[in-house]
Amino acid sequence: MDREQQFDGYPLVTVVMPVYNEGRFIEATIQQLLDQDYPAEKIEILVVDGLSEDNTRAIVRNLAEVHPQIILLDNPKRRSSSGRNIGFKAGKGDYFVVIDGHCYLPDRQLISSIVDNFRKSGADCLGRPQTLDPPGLTAFQKAVALARAARIGHGGDSFIFSDYEGFVSPVSSGAAYRRDVFKRVDYVDENFDAAEDVEFNYRVEKAGLTCYTAPSLKVKYYPRESLGKLVRQLIRYGRGRKCFARKHPAAITLNQLIPLFFVLGLPFAIFSFCLMVFQREVTIFPSLLVLPYVLYLLLLLVTSLLISRKNGWKYFRHLPIIFLIIHFSLGWGWLVERAFGWGRR
Repeated sequence: MDREQQFDGYPLVTVVMPVYNEGRFIEATIQQLLDQDYPAEKIEILVVDGLSEDNTRAIVRNLAEVHPQIILLDNPKRRSSSGRNIGFKAGKGDYFVVIDGHCYLPDRQLISSIVDNFRKSGADCLGRPQTLDPPGLTAFQKAVALARAARIGHGGDSFIFSDYEGFVSPVSSGAAYRRDVFKRVDYVDENFDAAEDVEFNYRVEKAGLTCYTAPSLKVKYYPRESLGKLVRQLIRYGRGRKCFARKHPAAITLNQLIPLFFVLGLPFAIFSFCLMVFQREVTIFPSLLVLPYVLYLLLLLVTSLLISRKNGWKYFRHLPIIFLIIHFSLGWGWLVERAFGWGRR
């Protein structure tokens, strides 16, 4: 029996990796895919590169010379949305899974778990936990991970930090798909430069397709390493949320709008506070504008204290400002997209 016949019972899994300037992480991520406990002949790794300006392409080419299942594809538009589409259209797999270039795969069973969960659930799509706790984090990165895992740091309707197993909405965590999903809902909307996965998964749900999640599908992401990078990331997410709301206004939730209200009300609260300080008098209307922000700051402090008491006091100095950055940046990104929207048709 030759090797091709030996692995006939294994479905082909296409890994789609949209990347741009991931030279620091991509070799380790690809190596973790190569080390999977699954036949190499049945894994197709499509690295869709947005014309990186670092050493990403050289690293991928060098790996591809040794491992023929690695294929480097160009993504001239550079957006993750277009990168996903290039991989989805070029892939030959029975199942498709998106793995970013800066992921950490906790064990060697991920691909096997994808196949097993598709088979046992019969689902059209698989969600997954996407935690922010890979090894080797700085104290700041760990604080970002703790903040994002808190209820006020990511929203209560998401399963990306949960170990729940069962059927769920695909919107928050869908990342793996049967091939025929693309025929039924079309491909990713390339007007999006963030939240393109959320919009695609929303259409998956509206088409009546099912999604299953399990802890064995977990993939770990590296948090941003500085406040500046965190701000830029979350502004993009905020812009993506607004782009999503523009296309699907019926899907807007209060949870998505809270950061926007936070930013819109902030100038009035600051003005009211300064007015009260200047007049040395607390009046009803200005105090009503200031009170929600006072309560918000108290909530941040209490939440930061509780997280630090459980995980270590060294994180307390980071947590309040990280929570502020999360909420302000998401709201600011929404406003920027409203004014300059790259998601407009």
